[in-house]
Amino acid sequence: MARLAKTVSVSRAESAPYLAKAEQFVEEARAALDSSRDDAAMLNAVHAAISALDAVTVALAGLRSADPDHQRAVDLLEEVASGSEEIKTRVRQTRQLLAKKNMVEYESRRATAKEARDAVERASRIVEWAAVTVRRARV
Repeated sequence: MARLAKTVSVSRAESAPYLAKAEQFVEEARAALDSSRDDAAMLNAVHAAISALDAVTVALAGLRSADPDHQRAVDLLEEVASGSEEIKTRVRQTRQLLAKKNMVEYESRRATAKEARDAVERASRIVEWAAVTVRRARV
């Protein structure tokens, strides 16, 4: 497998801490959403999804993206699990989530309640899928 420019090798056993981070971020995203803190909800949702992808790529290939561009984490997932319809779905969901991130994090525009709710729901699905995938990889 050709490695992307900025990846690091990680013991597959380290997938659990990345998954724990993803679960923590998604819990914070839900709490922010419940408190109408839409920007915080969206950004925590993004971080949950990225940590979930890290957990999966570590569990499957012992690699994680070290690139500051979060799209590279998505690219790495595509690389380590290419061809899977399930992976294509998660890649699409994460790319849609990341498209909203830049708007909230780097521009003056605020997230709407609907955008935040969508981001948290999307991230929740990604984290749930990652938990199942990491468990399967350990067997």
